[in-house]
Amino acid sequence: MAQTLEISQKQYSRIEKNETELTLTKLEAIGKVLEVTSQQLLGFDEKFIFQNCENAFGNNQNYYAYSGKERELFEKRIVHLEGEILFLRNQIESK
Repeated sequence: MAQTLEISQKQYSRIEKNETELTLTKLEAIGKVLEVTSQQLLGFDEKFIFQNCENAFGNNQNYYAYSGKERELFEKRIVHLEGEILFLRNQIESK
């Protein structure tokens, strides 16, 4: 990676250890090598609001914010799957 960024291994190590500030140009170059966007490297995703938020029991939880349309699609899918479950239960009970 250091070679690709045209910096020394020591300089790259300082970036990894967060001992030096990373320029946007270098961030974009790292993203290009890893085939991800700079936003993904920074951990930004408008749907992923809280990452690894610990609740009172110490369990990691992820919270997402979905658009109204996405929520509607999920709700329709849930209704469909609930219908399938009922159908399959009836099939099993009738045997």
